[in-house]
Amino acid sequence: MITRIFAFVERDLRKFMRNPLTIFSSICLPIVYLLVLGNSFQGSLKNLPLGLVDLDHGPYAKRMIERIRSLEVGPDTVEMRMMRDSGEAEAQVRSGQLKGALIIPPDFSKAVFRGTTPQVGLIVDNTDSVSAAALQQALRAAFSALKLDAVSVRPNRVVPQIRSMELYRKVDYDASIVPGAVIMAIFMGTMTTGAFNLVMDRFLGVHESYLSTPLTKGELVLGIIISGVFVTTLIALVVLGVGIWLTDLRVAAGVSSFLAVVMVIALSAMGLLSMMCVFLARVDHPRIVGLFGGFLNIIFFFPSGAVYPIESFPAWLRAFSKVNPESYAVHALRSILFKGMNWQAVQADLLFLSGFMGLMLLLSTLTFKRTL
Repeated sequence: MITRIFAFVERDLRKFMRNPLTIFSSICLPIVYLLVLGNSFQGSLKNLPLGLVDLDHGPYAKRMIERIRSLEVGPDTVEMRMMRDSGEAEAQVRSGQLKGALIIPPDFSKAVFRGTTPQVGLIVDNTDSVSAAALQQALRAAFSALKLDAVSVRPNRVVPQIRSMELYRKVDYDASIVPGAVIMAIFMGTMTTGAFNLVMDRFLGVHESYLSTPLTKGELVLGIIISGVFVTTLIALVVLGVGIWLTDLRVAAGVSSFLAVVMVIALSAMGLLSMMCVFLARVDHPRIVGLFGGFLNIIFFFPSGAVYPIESFPAWLRAFSKVNPESYAVHALRSILFKGMNWQAVQADLLFLSGFMGLMLLLSTLTFKRTL
């Protein structure tokens, strides 16, 4: 009996050793999860891009800038960008290039000398409530420690006050993650359609029947992807509708906004489905799809900025976010749903998603195996 048991154990171990992907998943995936998740949620926000417009150029304006530079050099809370025009700064906040813009008015230093309360303006993108709150808190702490030579005749110490201007309607945190939920739905849709159906057909032997038809590789791949796009887009729209209902999200509505949302979802779905066809073109067992899908979900979703600002990632993860299609999809959906239809704000996202889709379609056709 012991001999038979050990024979069975040996057979199972041989099967395991002959599958390098399983060994890779067992050893490397936990390490990858640790790296990605550990660096995607780092507690205090860092490297928040802040535009600064100095219209005063006085001594206390310079001290104000020095205090903000201390935030940049010390805790790395902000990444300061000097600008000349407040209109340009506001435009960059609207487009998402900046998390906020600080405007030092022309009479700032005079207000300090006179002993009146000096004020600065802060324009924030309140659709990202986490970054906006962190930015305001850091600036208030910096201003309270501003060194003043002028002594006010009033009993209270003169401390610069921030007058915040929120560009959009207030977006609660639960509502702010609705775009991330939609992107998650798109990814899950790509896992249950498209390439997964291809692997199941190969596993069950149905793939052999395709070889007796005149269908080319390109036609087979396009058929698989297009059917998956229809299903995935429908799933994503349902999740979006439920998310809006659950969070009571007030969407910047309009026909153009809805069409733009559908465009972003369809481009993302087709790009991710094509990518899955590239990765799973030679896979013949559904177990590998599950392992690979979990790996890709962590790799693409958490560095996308869906739940944590990309600016606060370490440098290597920020670099990956620049080529992560889900980063562009999340940014586009947030811009459309929370800020209204603004083609200028999302044109870079749409261009990247279109290019990514075209590249993945080409690669999926080249890697598809039309043989046994």
